[in-house]
Amino acid sequence: MAILVFIERESDKIKKASYEAISYGAEFGKLIKEDVIGIVLGKVDEEEIKKISPFGCKKIIVVEDESLGQGMIDVYARILSELMDQEGADYFITAQSSLSDPVAAKIAVKQTAGIATNVTSLPDLQDGFNLSRSVYSGKAYELVALTGKKKVISIKKNVIGNIETGGTPEIVHISFGKDFSDPNVILTNIDRTEGEVLLPEADIVVSGGRGLKGPENWGLIEELASVLKAAKGCSKPVSDADWRPHHEHVGQTGIKVSPNLYIAIGISGAIQHLAGVSSSKVIVVINKDPEAPFFKAADYGIVGDAFDVVPKLIEEIKKYQ
Repeated sequence: MAILVFIERESDKIKKASYEAISYGAEFGKLIKEDVIGIVLGKVDEEEIKKISPFGCKKIIVVEDESLGQGMIDVYARILSELMDQEGADYFITAQSSLSDPVAAKIAVKQTAGIATNVTSLPDLQDGFNLSRSVYSGKAYELVALTGKKKVISIKKNVIGNIETGGTPEIVHISFGKDFSDPNVILTNIDRTEGEVLLPEADIVVSGGRGLKGPENWGLIEELASVLKAAKGCSKPVSDADWRPHHEHVGQTGIKVSPNLYIAIGISGAIQHLAGVSSSKVIVVINKDPEAPFFKAADYGIVGDAFDVVPKLIEEIKKYQ
């Protein structure tokens, strides 16, 4: 009854969300007294393996077949399901992402397993196997019971945090010795955003709205994001007006984020935007309109003109660097 954790990688680096997935697996493992086995698909820098070693895996399996570096959903699901069988794992855990979500769904089908996504808690084992999950874009929570022997769990960000437990896991490098590319899919190109903090992975996000008046003023957002080492985001009206690229659009119909700190500058706080940021640990709102709806959701609010407030904020932050 081992616990299998999918350790997702990107460009030879381990994704930050996978640290939390391992921590979740380790805490769950304490409850049922089972070991955690981490799985990395594709080659990864050895230093990255060392970084994740203290977070609770008993063993880490690195599958090094070259064709696994392309992130093909069907292929990943097939290999991970096969490894579940080989390792005698009844539980599969992953952190939510655009890759792991469909992979988890396919594994559930292959394993005839119960599946819970958007999970926000460790399992409650007092009366069965019950999990809390976020629904309706974070507006509500529901309690679900997984009743089958095998279970697939996809966790939201910031559910449990990264917990170092120490220890030295066994590192196993394997190769299946075959081409896992999908004959039904031709990969023509991969475009990756380089040199930036990506929104889904960011611990801090700085977003701007129409209150910045135009794209020519976006230097304020960029400078604040730079000093905080944060990702840049924007509201839907901003991306619709082509002030910013659409991959920066945060909200219900854009990218949903769960950072430790979300700073909204010149954003009124429409419900569609709030739905995409409600899982943030701390929300700071800067807006000159004291009646802006965003203030009701904020942990901290500053009523003031962004063109006055943000430069002063940047200046103060720099004093501590």
